[in-house]
Amino acid sequence: MKFVCIGRNYVDHIKELSNDRPSEPVVFIKPDTALLDQNIFYYPRFSKDVHYELELVFRISKIGKNIESKYAHKYIDAYGLGIDFTARDVQAKLKEKGLPWEKAKAFNGSAFLSGLKPFDPILLDNPIYFHLEVNGQKVQDGDSSLMIWNVSELIEDVSTYFTLKTGDIIFTGTPAGVGPVQIGDKLAGFLGSEKLFELTIA
Repeated sequence: MKFVCIGRNYVDHIKELSNDRPSEPVVFIKPDTALLDQNIFYYPRFSKDVHYELELVFRISKIGKNIESKYAHKYIDAYGLGIDFTARDVQAKLKEKGLPWEKAKAFNGSAFLSGLKPFDPILLDNPIYFHLEVNGQKVQDGDSSLMIWNVSELIEDVSTYFTLKTGDIIFTGTPAGVGPVQIGDKLAGFLGSEKLFELTIA
């Protein structure tokens, strides 16, 4: 299993980080060791500025490469929410030097997944709403219709370069509202009005 992550896929998030709008999807990979398999995120010793980034995620159901967007729904069997934890201070230093982001994005426990729900292709016909609360306050409010590239387009692009395997997870990018976490924070993720997860920062 690998996590295929998309950066800069919501215009408002691009603006809040003062980034340039990309002309094609920004893709990076997290290894399976990035999976946070519990509801506690332990703050890493190498960072003083870890941020939450809530995202819609989709699970790949079978092996595929060079997948056309019109067939992409046939390669999805589940969806839900994920958090791409980012060591923002580490990332800033790497970006200054033009270096890859892995130390900031792919460290142990940096990919959290909610419980996943069965996928129906009809879901892609309407906006999928989601939001994140930190200590009971809404901080991120997402809508899949605001993505620059939808999940079908992302699967087409990604599968051009990387073979997608059964169980791979596509992180589709984060909306505006990202911010730092502190020890003791309680995070809760919602898909529509349904709470999919609770997570503690320790």
